[in-house]
Amino acid sequence: MRIAVAIPCYKVTQHVLHVIEAIGPEVETIYAVDDACPDHSGQFIEKHNVDPRVRVLFNPENRGVGGAIVTAYQAAIADGVDIVVKIDGDGQMNPALLPRFVAPLLRGEADYTKGNRFFRPESVQGMPPVRLFGNAVLSFMTKLSCGYWNIMDPTNGYTAARTCVLTELPLGKLENRYFFETDMLFRLNTIRAVVKDIPMDSVYADEQSNLKIGKVLPEFLRKHAARLWRRYVYNYLVRDFNVGTLYSLCGTMLVLTGSVFGSAHWLNSTISNHPATSGTVMLAALPIMIGIQCLIAFLHYDVSNIPVEPLSRSLPTPPISPRRYRTPATWTTRWARHAASSTGTPCGSARSTRLRARSATRSPPPPPRALAPCVARCAPSAPSTRSSRAPRSTSAWRTSPVAAAASGSELVPVNC
Repeated sequence: MRIAVAIPCYKVTQHVLHVIEAIGPEVETIYAVDDACPDHSGQFIEKHNVDPRVRVLFNPENRGVGGAIVTAYQAAIADGVDIVVKIDGDGQMNPALLPRFVAPLLRGEADYTKGNRFFRPESVQGMPPVRLFGNAVLSFMTKLSCGYWNIMDPTNGYTAARTCVLTELPLGKLENRYFFETDMLFRLNTIRAVVKDIPMDSVYADEQSNLKIGKVLPEFLRKHAARLWRRYVYNYLVRDFNVGTLYSLCGTMLVLTGSVFGSAHWLNSTISNHPATSGTVMLAALPIMIGIQCLIAFLHYDVSNIPVEPLSRSLPTPPISPRRYRTPATWTTRWARHAASSTGTPCGSARSTRLRARSATRSPPPPPRALAPCVARCAPSAPSTRSSRAPRSTSAWRTSPVAAAASGSELVPVNC
């Protein structure tokens, strides 16, 4: 597996070199993205960096942390990288934790991992109370809008992702600013990717934060509500129609019916000065109570419907860049040399050409009568150029033909 690190660089000249030095040898490439930094972080890295793994990328204009990470993602996909780990350049994220983030991806247990500063009580002792409360509220809102009820700390930027999963996402449509991490989780849920939390400690240094709570809070509420509605329509009305859909529709209709019926009779009784009867009150309250129970059942279904099967197991590997890997023409040339060397003739001789043409047109030997049905299904499309003799033992059979004939047992296919 080829592992790369993406570092968004914006006013991080004091810490970014120390972050690069702390990245272990398991990383093959380090993408440092200068997001039109006024401190010229990219030029600073090119001038003072001594690590040959570092590759500096420049955005022509400031696109935010999301735009910088998307630039690194696109470069990693083009270079044929398998896993991309995002680490901030301000020193808040310990690069020594990188193996913990990568391990679930290597084991095929997750498609995307992220840090969680709330996993241990000791981890939040250094967090300011305002940030602690804000992150708790944002975590609950993200659970509603994104559908990942098993994660916390959604704004944590320490992440690792499989590039084969990133190719399934519309990277150009991701949010560029502070809503990037939440929008990433929303997009991952739409393709049913598995997300896993990795415990980590919170570290706060002398970094500069441009986040204004009063300015971004209304925007966050609006975007969370929009993604909650889009996720419900896509998961429960467009892509699937399940018991959760029935719970939600019936619950909503019952609550609205009871509310409208009760409000109309309450207004009528207020105008006429005649109190409503107990039967009228029950007719208004009963649909509301049943509807609330249906909505709770829908919420329970949604919580239990989080993705559990990693998407990366069923996806092909991303396309490989021809700059670092051999092309099919090169493979053909190498195979021709190998076939020529096995016959003891030079690769370019006329005899080797005749031998290769003869072996390409030679038909395989007929299989034994007992093996004919299965071999017809499992035989390769082209005959082997090594030898025309059938092997005495092969991995496609639990018992070799010779041993089976000697013992009188029946041949059982394994890989067919």
